[in-house]
Amino acid sequence: MGKVSKNARVTKGKVSGGGKEMVKVIVTEKSPKTGAYIFKERIVHKDKVQDVLKGNA
Repeated sequence: MGKVSKNARVTKGKVSGGGKEMVKVIVTEKSPKTGAYIFKERIVHKDKVQDVLKGNA
């Protein structure tokens, strides 16, 4: 299960730089050894968010 920052869905002003095209994706995984949850954070282009959530990237 992944979560996309709410700021990724809001376009603020003109998109002139590449920074506003990038979003932070946080994926929660459960460790098979300890059973503890691990949070993996990645900053990806907003067009590739679905690939990251599916685990392809």
